[in-house]
Amino acid sequence: MPFNALSELAVFLRGFAAERGWEQFHSPKNLAMALNVEAAELSEHFQWLTEQQSLKLDEKQREAVALEMADVLIYLVRMADRLGIDLMDAARRKVVLNTEKYPAERRP
Repeated sequence: MPFNALSELAVFLRGFAAERGWEQFHSPKNLAMALNVEAAELSEHFQWLTEQQSLKLDEKQREAVALEMADVLIYLVRMADRLGIDLMDAARRKVVLNTEKYPAERRP
């Protein structure tokens, strides 16, 4: 089931949750908490690695990291869907703000 956009993933996840009766558990509060747990699980994979080691994961490590990243994305997309937030639009707006706040000519 390929997804070409976050909106397609959101629609799939909405149906997935509905089919399982999970809507009652998917409040923004609960999804934010689950997102934090998954982000912590992602961080665990890098906890004791050096900067260089974190850039050169073996295939097994990369797959484990990819699945944790997917969990983070899934919870984030689900939360945005429940709140009616367009993540791509929010990201565009945030990039504009960051461009103004951190102009390239001020780089260290």
